[in-house]
Amino acid sequence: MSAGDSAAVSAVEGKLSELSTSCDLRTLPRRGKPASARTLNTAQIPLVASHPEVYEPCDDSFALVDALLSDKAQLLTLQPSLCMEVGCGSGYVITSLAIMLRQLGSGTQYLATDINPHAVYTTQATLEAHGIHADVIATDIVSGLEKRLAGMVDVVVVNPPYVPTPEEEIGMKGIASSWAGGLNGRQVIDRILPAVRELLSEKGCLYMIALEDNDPLGICHLMNEKGFASRVLLKRCTEEESLYVLKFWHDATVSTNASQSGKSPGSESSWLSPFKSFWHKSGNSS
Repeated sequence: MSAGDSAAVSAVEGKLSELSTSCDLRTLPRRGKPASARTLNTAQIPLVASHPEVYEPCDDSFALVDALLSDKAQLLTLQPSLCMEVGCGSGYVITSLAIMLRQLGSGTQYLATDINPHAVYTTQATLEAHGIHADVIATDIVSGLEKRLAGMVDVVVVNPPYVPTPEEEIGMKGIASSWAGGLNGRQVIDRILPAVRELLSEKGCLYMIALEDNDPLGICHLMNEKGFASRVLLKRCTEEESLYVLKFWHDATVSTNASQSGKSPGSESSWLSPFKSFWHKSGNSS
């Protein structure tokens, strides 16, 4: 570690003592990768704030950040002016994204939203612990921001509530809001997608986690019909679930292909071909 990095870490550690005790900053279990492989590229787990009513970084959070890391060169080429996380939870993902893109300097701004006020405070604490500034807003998805941000957001990251649950669990307060997805885990996702589409700039892209039960291919088809190309960046199988990280971006040609998929026998393959090859490769889970 360079002298500059050591000084930066010391400054971050000094800030920890200033954070409110209502956010517990503690070490969480890490995955198989050594700490040195992630320290300078993502949010440091020991510096991620936590609260009993806020979802902590877990397999899905790590999968999303790993997918962003795999696409880092594209993100840097994009040179985003505004990056946003919908449903920020602990702040691990938005903080990791900001760390990945820090070489772009002050030209990139960050925004995060969450319906859970405890998550807003926790994300702010995580950002502060890493020396990163972002606006964090308590709101339902992007409510109240639609007109102001329409067509302005270059990168959106979402780890949505995707767990299939009874419909009555949707909208519950606290930590339940981070996982309760309703029927097929799609009821909140199906509200997020149209909201995000309105915010994305012409060069904008969306990175989103989906569970196999959510029908990721169906989500891709839905976005294709709205003029967005799709790609599976990562598939990760855990003991409990199969997770997919999906990427979407504007492409006017795909909407024509998707709309004609039911009209000609072979037309569906034109928009599904990248996904069929991915789904049938057994070696793509990591």
